[in-house]
Amino acid sequence: MKLWKKFVGTAAVSVLAISLAACGEESSGDDAKTLVIGASNVPHAEILEHVKKEYEAKGYKLEIKKFQDYVLPNKALAEKEIDANYFQHVPYLEQQEKENKSYKFENAGGVHVEPLGVYSKKYKSLDELPKGATILTSSNVAERGRVLTFLQNEGLIKLKDGKTTDAQLSDIAENPKNIEFKTNIEASLLPQAYKNNEGDAVLINTNYAIDNGLNPLEDTIALEDESSPYVNIIVTREGDEKDERVTALLDILHEKKTQDWITKEYKGAVVPVSK
Repeated sequence: MKLWKKFVGTAAVSVLAISLAACGEESSGDDAKTLVIGASNVPHAEILEHVKKEYEAKGYKLEIKKFQDYVLPNKALAEKEIDANYFQHVPYLEQQEKENKSYKFENAGGVHVEPLGVYSKKYKSLDELPKGATILTSSNVAERGRVLTFLQNEGLIKLKDGKTTDAQLSDIAENPKNIEFKTNIEASLLPQAYKNNEGDAVLINTNYAIDNGLNPLEDTIALEDESSPYVNIIVTREGDEKDERVTALLDILHEKKTQDWITKEYKGAVVPVSK
């Protein structure tokens, strides 16, 4: 009797183990078709939501995790909490990898450009800014060169020869209006600083502007043009950039109908790319 009970018990354990293994295999199969991607609320997560049904029609599943800042999405990717992220441009990615040696990421492909805009409640153009005016910019060091190059293109300052996206405040060669730059504000807080009428002008990324009810095409006093090199990209861990889940998503994002929707939805404030 004891032997029989032992046999039954062993058999039951074996059946349970087989069942669990089968469930595990089924779960792995599901995971193989599921892409967990981290994204900023606007416009990134909205764009992903728009293509979700088409992505699923191709046999995949898209799980979108929203992030409110620029630090956690890369941390989550490195720690394998997500499979990819969609919120950053190449200069920021390069800066993050430089600061975090454990980050081994790849640019899987570009999706869109979010033109950087200058907002002001006091002035209607950069030419109107008085001498000694204060401009508020993001504390994000990787954005500094972008801001300064933009303002140079607008004729407000001049940088040292050869300085572009790598420029820092110390690289300003000419500043005829003696503009003061305040750079200690986190990017997501800049729209509120603008609404609070802080400083004379505020530089705000389009995603944060739209997310706070601002229209970059109507509310800015200066706006980057479509030639900006700051294309927002989908980033994966090294070796995953050709994963079928990632390439399938990029194929949909690069379709003309998707790009037409982006242009129409954001009224030209978000510019789609196909690279």
